[in-house]
Amino acid sequence: MSSATYSVTQPADAAIIAATRQWLERAVIGLNLCPFAKSVYVKEQVRYVVSPVTEAPEVMDDLERELRLLADADPAQIDTTLLILPHAVADFLDFNDLLYFAERLLASLRLEGTLQIASFHPRYQFAGTEPDDIENYTNRAPYPILHLLREDSIARAVAAFPDAADIYERNQAVMRRLGHDGWRRWMAGDDAPGNG
Repeated sequence: MSSATYSVTQPADAAIIAATRQWLERAVIGLNLCPFAKSVYVKEQVRYVVSPVTEAPEVMDDLERELRLLADADPAQIDTTLLILPHAVADFLDFNDLLYFAERLLASLRLEGTLQIASFHPRYQFAGTEPDDIENYTNRAPYPILHLLREDSIARAVAAFPDAADIYERNQAVMRRLGHDGWRRWMAGDDAPGNG
């Protein structure tokens, strides 16, 4: 792994990162849920950080450190960061509350317009959906994750992908075609996605 950066402080962190990478490979890249993800993944420009913290205020401390690090890093080395939270905000509503404070932190650091925060959670639920609706699985990851992205990289990717505005709807259609059984098989490596 030449450029990819790993923050491993516990032996279990390696397994957490492996599960996260498997989700990236199978779901995000394999189902093309984010057409921009493959490039930075292949170039090993993703920083994986497993946070040991359990409480939201500690998450904010880790998030501030990682936002500053990403803002100062060479994009050719670290283009994006996954702050993985295996021991915190297991409840999705708590995670959602945390996102409000994460956005406030981004603003207080004067990094709006430079970085943005995307979110993934094992129990992710879009507004207006039921907990088990398959469409929610587009944002379901093995652990709660704060995904820190560079605005410049997003702008370049959107310019290169003419139908970027349609990604959300296309992803929902992919998930509906798969269904719950197809999703489980695909994530287990047992089936082709059939997403055309």
